[in-house]
Amino acid sequence: METAARTAPAAVIVAIDGPAGTGKSSTSKAVAAKLGLGYLDTGAQYRAITWWMLNNGIDVDDAIAVADAAAKPVIVSGTDPAAPTITVDGLDAAGPIRTQEVTAAVSAVSAVPEVRALITDLQRSIAAEAPEGIVVEGRDIGITVLPDADLKIFLTASPEARAARRSGELKGKEAQATDLAATREALIKRDAADSGRKTSPLAKADDAVEVDTTELTLEQVIECVVTLIEGAGAEKAGRVAR
Repeated sequence: METAARTAPAAVIVAIDGPAGTGKSSTSKAVAAKLGLGYLDTGAQYRAITWWMLNNGIDVDDAIAVADAAAKPVIVSGTDPAAPTITVDGLDAAGPIRTQEVTAAVSAVSAVPEVRALITDLQRSIAAEAPEGIVVEGRDIGITVLPDADLKIFLTASPEARAARRSGELKGKEAQATDLAATREALIKRDAADSGRKTSPLAKADDAVEVDTTELTLEQVIECVVTLIEGAGAEKAGRVAR
């Protein structure tokens, strides 16, 4: 006997922030699927524009060059949590944006104010056009992109837990060549870069619910977030009814 799908009582906009390795993507996709909401991976958009810069010979460490080129690529994100897609100038970029080269360059590109302004506008338009509601995950969603979201969640986890999860995501030769300690250091370095940038730094919104995933299974995190969203949806439905 199949379990009936759960649904959010009202179309809600949910912002899920946090550093890499906390389970943001896995949680956000699963939660959106369970509740019939759209899903947007904002990090993929920054990876996509970074991939375009690298492919087009733009020096990613030259902020002026990056800013000048920022408006050129056309990035389109699909919001189906069961099969999220992302294209750049009509090309499927889902695989290429996950390379180590892109990972190493994305912080520099995403720190450029012109890039953040363009991508932020794109993210806001996608959220506004999701009548069924949407789960938007990233690093500055609750504070900058969607400050009026119906629910803001900030996922955290210890550096050790995050490194173990991130290492487990790597495949084949890359996994063999990746040391757990090195992965941990890379995550900490990325955190410092994202938290220290002047434009839209990684930070927890004052009204966000913090969920520490260190000791939780993915299923437990998903259930926790689903419950929070159902509560936010019910509260929104009540406000609308009044």
